Amino acid sequence: MKQRKGVSHSVSTHILYSVACFLFVTSTMLNAQPAQNKFVPFNDFIAATRAANSGDYLGKPSAQVSDEPAFEEMRQHILKLYDGVQISHSFTLDGDNFDCIPEMQQPGVRLRGLKSIASPPPSSLARKAGDGGESSKKPIGISSQLGPDQLMDEFGNSRVCEDHTIPMRRVTLEETSRFPTLKSYFAKGPDGAGQPPSTRQVDSPSAVAHKYSYTYQYVNNLGDTTTLNLWSPYVNTGLGEVFSLSQSWTMATSPSLQTAEVGWQNYPSFYGGQNSRLFIYWTADGYSRTGCYNLTCAGFVQYNGGNGWYFGAGFSHYSTFGGTQYEFRAEYYYYQGNWWLGLGDANTITWVGYYPGSLYGSGTMRTNSQLIEFGSESVGSNPYPPEGSGDWASWGFGYAAYQRELYYWSYPSDIATWDSLTASQPSSNCYTIAGPYWGGYTPPSNDWGFYFYEGGPGGYNCY
Repeated sequence: MKQRKGVSHSVSTHILYSVACFLFVTSTMLNAQPAQNKFVPFNDFIAATRAANSGDYLGKPSAQVSDEPAFEEMRQHILKLYDGVQISHSFTLDGDNFDCIPEMQQPGVRLRGLKSIASPPPSSLARKAGDGGESSKKPIGISSQLGPDQLMDEFGNSRVCEDHTIPMRRVTLEETSRFPTLKSYFAKGPDGAGQPPSTRQVDSPSAVAHKYSYTYQYVNNLGDTTTLNLWSPYVNTGLGEVFSLSQSWTMATSPSLQTAEVGWQNYPSFYGGQNSRLFIYWTADGYSRTGCYNLTCAGFVQYNGGNGWYFGAGFSHYSTFGGTQYEFRAEYYYYQGNWWLGLGDANTITWVGYYPGSLYGSGTMRTNSQLIEFGSESVGSNPYPPEGSGDWASWGFGYAAYQRELYYWSYPSDIATWDSLTASQPSSNCYTIAGPYWGGYTPPSNDWGFYFYEGGPGGYNCY
């Protein structure tokens, strides 16, 4: 049997914590009823939102909205998001309703007054990743979140949007009211948690805290790429755990902190479920007044050619311990004034959409990025949830989560350059990094370029 290596202190605490979590999860699974999708026609959703009042939500066990003015701000935001929108059709996915919205009516276009959708970079600019090396270590790349048998929902609705429309996960009062205010709903995490690790100062007093295992490099660039190993670590909200994720941060640090982010995240309080979801996030002012997840505010512009990718939805497969490993590739690339996001596998990248450069005002990310980071992150309140696979980074392929094929495009020369990353383990008794390593290009070695393993079991006292 494979022996654990690399981290030995606090092992007994982690074992007890893991056993307790196993018993809790098993009990929950045995007693809980399976979540049921409920298809709500778009017009019914709009009518219900218009008619809603705070009394329907304040005091509900699932609601945390602070007061009537906060609720009304949420209601008005949702009505503004969908004002005048004429959808083509709706469907359910992961227990949520999605609407196929005309490209020009999505929030990032309509609410920002854009007159057209930018053209994506040529396909030749989506650099091809390595194939994963020897056959025993070849993960399966994901070119779409849905499998071929998942293109219809249980109500007979197609999950493929028509030409010139984009799939948008519906923003509802049921979701926003799980947060005290609209600002807290937009935030990356509660009480300021969830910000890029290397840019954080001393934490302010809070009931929750963020923990990381990550790598970083200060370098002027036009974007970066990673291939993320896909897992779905359990987040025990009953014990105060909040979320767990793996992502890349493309950012500027001066004169203000600005980001374009992408990855997978298990955030039950936000999404209302336990599986990891595809997410994006941005801020133009250090998470102060700007920023939001996915398409929940006027930021990201999704491109019609990005069908097959659904922000806020889960994946058809997740990696398993010692079993099949799944991954997807994500890259931001600054092209003709916009930060384009590409998603796919080692062979096929789809340009899904972009953050307009104008979103960043006069800040540095109007033209380039200054810092790249990759890693895992969690938020909790002692205990903290697992990161990555939930196992130590030293366990390697098939057991620990990884990110690979890590490189950036230099600024201003726009040359693809391998990363030169520094590892950081600020909570090494709970989360670790192994690497970064060089995978090489000589078969049968792992054809991974630069890569690292990340994560750990979490638990108590993650100092």
